[in-house]
Amino acid sequence: MTTTQTPPSATETPAERHLALSGTQTTQNTATALREPLSGQSELPYKMACNFKRPARHRVFYGGRGSGKTRNLAMAAAIRGYQLAYQGRKGVILASREHLGSLEESSMHEIKQAIAALPWLAAGYDMGEKYIRTRNGNVRFVFSGLRHNIDSIKSKSQILLNWTDEAETVSEIAWSKLMPTLREPGVENWVSFNPESPDSATWRRWVADPPDACVVTQINWRDNPWFTKALNAQRLDDKRKRPETYDHVWEGEFLTLTDAQVFAGHWEIAAFAPQDAWDGPYYGLDFGFAQDPTAAVACWIGDKRLYIRHEAGRTGLELDDTAAFVTAAMPEIARHVVRADSARPESISYLKRHGLPRIEAAPKWSGSVEDGVAYLKSFDKIVLHPECPATAREMRLYSYQVDRSTGDVKPKIVDAHNHYIDAIRYALAPMIRNRGVVGMLVKKRHRRAA
Repeated sequence: MTTTQTPPSATETPAERHLALSGTQTTQNTATALREPLSGQSELPYKMACNFKRPARHRVFYGGRGSGKTRNLAMAAAIRGYQLAYQGRKGVILASREHLGSLEESSMHEIKQAIAALPWLAAGYDMGEKYIRTRNGNVRFVFSGLRHNIDSIKSKSQILLNWTDEAETVSEIAWSKLMPTLREPGVENWVSFNPESPDSATWRRWVADPPDACVVTQINWRDNPWFTKALNAQRLDDKRKRPETYDHVWEGEFLTLTDAQVFAGHWEIAAFAPQDAWDGPYYGLDFGFAQDPTAAVACWIGDKRLYIRHEAGRTGLELDDTAAFVTAAMPEIARHVVRADSARPESISYLKRHGLPRIEAAPKWSGSVEDGVAYLKSFDKIVLHPECPATAREMRLYSYQVDRSTGDVKPKIVDAHNHYIDAIRYALAPMIRNRGVVGMLVKKRHRRAA
């Protein structure tokens, strides 16, 4: 049976509570090592403990920085080795990674720290500079790279547990060679990683189409009861200064190629209040379809910066409800000009008579998308208020096409993740110049001069 664990957002503990709580509601208390399963050992984060409560051959943990994946799985592996050794089992625990040039690049340090943290566990292990083994000699840890040492791993007998950390880059060839070596009765395979691409062999094998007897758990910083204030300060700094990679680094989302990101380096997230000296507000509205959200924004211009203060969006929003919906988020919108997608004149006409009396069509032309993007990128910075998360997500995902064969970034923009961005373009339509028309006028002047 394959199980994917994604707790309902309505019951998920807020991050602020994690920084204040001692962990009584989010951890499993220490229990007797030989009698309790791993879900009752040490103090695992709740979501990780839930994974270990389920019988499985494969256990997969993926997510971003600060989740405690490596720290807690190092502890779990040490406890599992202790359990197996004193139950009379003999063999090795394989701690593997894709690349492993030296022990310094392995999980040895984390496992040693985990063992030393629990006196009863430390009493059961013998640890040296280059080895970890149980004192009765039954179980030892082996650290190995999968890319260059896969054939030597095949010869290792009696692998009792494999834990592959930082597994995102492990190739399908490596996985296909590793799996047959896990042949001991009751052997488990643990995989932990921060995903980068839906096309990676690790994602495809363990998350997109997992095998039977596999339990998959997404775990992030907010699920870690030991998430420190120092880490949170670093997270918030990344969220403000490096929004292009924030979701990948901290939220475990796929990494978007920076070179292909249309607005890479052009935007940031910061709290602000519109100033009287700024120009605006400018309102834009993009109409949704069956699977696309209706999206509205309110923005200002000041100090050579574009500020996005409000957003409102919903998929499946009926036209009858649109004016009330956007007005709830932007109470002043009905008093201002609202520029909307000119491809929907009937919708514009309806809203003009039902709640948005100053709505009008934003002009379009061949190349208007590219001209609009160029105008947006001309600002020193596009500043998104923290209350505009959907716009921030589009800023991160809005991308140029990439050649599948060469990886080259093409000049054509992918028509996706652009609903709030389109609304911004519409809002600023009077300031966006048709560069094609300007070019034609320049050519005509040159002809006359000739």
